[in-house]
Amino acid sequence: MHNPENAESPRGATDLTRREFLIAGTATVALTGCMGLGTKSATEMKPQQAAATRVSFHVNGKPCQLELDNRTTLLDALRERLHLTGSKKGCDQGQCGACTVMVGDRRVVSCLTLAVMHEGSLITTIEGLGTPEHLHPMQTAFVKHDGYQCGYCTPGQICSAVAMLREIKAGMPSHVTSDLTAQPKLTADELRERMSGNICRCGAYSNIAEAITEIAGRTA
Repeated sequence: MHNPENAESPRGATDLTRREFLIAGTATVALTGCMGLGTKSATEMKPQQAAATRVSFHVNGKPCQLELDNRTTLLDALRERLHLTGSKKGCDQGQCGACTVMVGDRRVVSCLTLAVMHEGSLITTIEGLGTPEHLHPMQTAFVKHDGYQCGYCTPGQICSAVAMLREIKAGMPSHVTSDLTAQPKLTADELRERMSGNICRCGAYSNIAEAITEIAGRTA
């Protein structure tokens, strides 16, 4: 069989076969490694420790103090440090609303906010709204109207719904509010707009709307 590497052909001083080139390259790499050329010292390669901050806030009515990496999201602090796993990590990009909690009376997508930003805040998660023995009215309405299927989005849906009704009561308009000087009312368009940040992949939207509408009627 013809072997091009052994074929007789004129070669210059710098001509190398493929095998010779690979052997020469391997030797160069080995020599460079032994000499420490192009490498970093152990001190230079040691990863830098991230800055940490002690954060104090109230979660579901209880005072909490945590020493946190400054990059820790509120969602990760709640789930991994306080073991409040009701708030779900869905998209982790602020698009699905599964991680919605309340900071004061305002709803917050907790995967997009840093825990250190909430020093002194009053934070409420789904665990703080009610218990299996004493459900929050919105939780009861979700059960009554079957406002969930797989349940993954439900904690965020309920926290968002509770905060959304408080926003309306406080007179906060939405993008579909026609009269910015009047007290907003929970119309079908208002409900869809205000809850649009909470995605239900099972498609239980009509049942969720019925549950929210029932509670809105009681609090109007």
